[in-house]
Order: sequence, then structure tokens, then C-alpha cells
Amino acid sequence: MSDVTQVLSAMGRGDGQSAEEFLPLVYDELRKLAAARMAREAPGHTLQPTALVHEAWLRLSGDAGPAHFDNRGHFFAAAAEAMRRILIDSARRKDAKKRGAGLQRVNLDDVDVAAKADDNTLLRLDEALEKLAKEDPPSAELVKLRFFAGLTTEQAAAALGISERTARRYWVFARASLHHELQR
Repeated sequence: MSDVTQVLSAMGRGDGQSAEEFLPLVYDELRKLAAARMAREAPGHTLQPTALVHEAWLRLSGDAGPAHFDNRGHFFAAAAEAMRRILIDSARRKDAKKRGAGLQRVNLDDVDVAAKADDNTLLRLDEALEKLAKEDPPSAELVKLRFFAGLTTEQAAAALGISERTARRYWVFARASLHHELQR
């Protein structure tokens, strides 16, 4: 059992001291995830990786202290979701300021994990991802971990507790589904 999992278990039992130990254990890894995600953002983005990590931590910890997480994978999935929502909120704020700048259609093949995504593409992808989440939640979670947290297929499979083969099947299905939705 990893240190992170042990601290999460202690936090679940109500150990207040373990909550103070938790952030230092995961901070470097969260910072790396945020830096990888921010490296793929369009130039001129005002949000920095450190700010993204801090904002995600604030959302995860809430007013009543850190939420209960079952394990390391559960925590990082929640962190990826928090980072995704922060980036989507930021893109929506920018788009609202443009007042009708208009969205452009983008082929999903052009929106690769390593590709830079502008705000309009990010908003369209989020809408398609929300629809996918209603139809196939595991595939949507995999996309969030791959695209928004920058995890590899192997890392995302581990975080979700599924085999790499299953993760690859989810990834193929999700890409096809998102491609179809973005073409509409």
C-alpha cells in the first residue's frame, strides 16, 4: 500500500493529522500533471500550473476539509476532473468576453492528447464529453484522464483500476464517439 493510500485511509477514518500530510505527498505529482496540461494550452493562457494545482486543491478540499477518496486512483481521477472544470470555466469566461466570436468545427483527429487546444475547441470538446459521460461514463473518465490530466493509457488504466487492454478499447470508442459528436 502506497503512502498516499495509507494517508487517504487515515483521512477516511477522521485522522486530522493525516490531512496535513496529504498535500505534500501529492503536490509534486499534481504539479507535473498541471504543467503537462498547461503545456498543451494555447499561447497566452493566463492560468499557470501552480495556480491550477492550487485551485484544484481548493475545489477538492472544500470548506469541510478534504473529501473521502477510496484510493490513489480515485484521488487523481477527482483531481483530473477538478483541473478539467477549472480549464473549462476559464475558457467559458474568455468566450463570454468575446461576445459571439463563433465556434469552429474541428476534427477530433486534430485534437490529440499532445495537441494545443484553443478555448473554442476546448468548449466544444467539453460539450461532446458531457454527452459521452451520459452514454458511457468509463470511456468519458478515460478521456478526462488522458486529455485533461495528460496521463498515458497505462497510467489512466491504473487510475481507473482497469486493464490496459480495456483502457485502449475505451479510448478507441471514446475517440470515435467524440469525433462523431464534433462533426455534428
